[in-house]
Amino acid sequence: MERRCVALISGGLDSALAARLMLEQGIAVHGLYLSLSWGCCEKDKAAELARQLGIPLMVLGVGDAYLDVIREPKYGYGTGLNPCVDCRIYMFRIAKRYMEELGAGFVVTGEVLGQRPMSQMRRPLGLIEAESGLEGLLLRPLSARLLEPTLPELLGVVDRERLLRIAGRSRQEQLALAGERGLSGYSTPAGGCLLTDEHFAKKAKDLFAHDERPTTKDMELLAIGRHFRIGPRTKIILGRNELENLQLEGHADKGYTCIRPKFAAPAALVAGVWIEEAPQLAASLILQHTKAEKRPEGPLEFWMNGASWTAQVCAPPVEADAIPL
Repeated sequence: MERRCVALISGGLDSALAARLMLEQGIAVHGLYLSLSWGCCEKDKAAELARQLGIPLMVLGVGDAYLDVIREPKYGYGTGLNPCVDCRIYMFRIAKRYMEELGAGFVVTGEVLGQRPMSQMRRPLGLIEAESGLEGLLLRPLSARLLEPTLPELLGVVDRERLLRIAGRSRQEQLALAGERGLSGYSTPAGGCLLTDEHFAKKAKDLFAHDERPTTKDMELLAIGRHFRIGPRTKIILGRNELENLQLEGHADKGYTCIRPKFAAPAALVAGVWIEEAPQLAASLILQHTKAEKRPEGPLEFWMNGASWTAQVCAPPVEADAIPL
């Protein structure tokens, strides 16, 4: 077996420590960061940790196919819309393909036995390993001595006695190990998957209920602004600050129309199937979320995908059928 492995690097402490334990045994490590466009793990921190470890880092997007995992997970959801077991299986299948492409011998992750109730208990750990096609080839160095030996251990490629037996949710042992090894800049343990967030999950459920084939761009937009559903296949997103206004402008494309006021107020993005009343409803919502002293008198001037447009709205109307998410 090759003395090379693929280590999934998330930007968190556990994955960095797992990779470091391999380096300390003379194993060549190739880092792999799997990117979700709507945010989850932190790419910048993953890159910084790879730099500290002195390993190459491949960044791969999960693609639209991942959304089918969220829509219909075989093993169900956690507290929100998080399909933790199915997600790990999907990610590890990607890691397996990358391992084979590199000619590496096995895959390494920072998972810790008992740390997460849905995906890191003994049974799901075994299930994930089997369903990803990595039986015997998925090494979890932080908990390895509490788990069955993997092929790299059995073949003597990895010294099992130099691996760890960490379990549970406490991070004290990992923090101490990081201090000893000079690792810094990792994401905080409190961070996590947005799909576990109540508000993000609510918007994601609405998206899947109304769109048969959402894209990763649609998921990315769930992390931006206030969302209002105005039709079965149409919604309006309002920016909450100037940064979000600019982000919404940046998403203007086929199927996404940005309406930007020429006065100090939120930008709006109409996403989905275009309906005739969308611009007027967007103008109404913009006005409702504009401070009274900043509302202009008379007709309202906007840019709509770069073209000038005037809306005849003189006072903040009622939201009508717009459903806030």
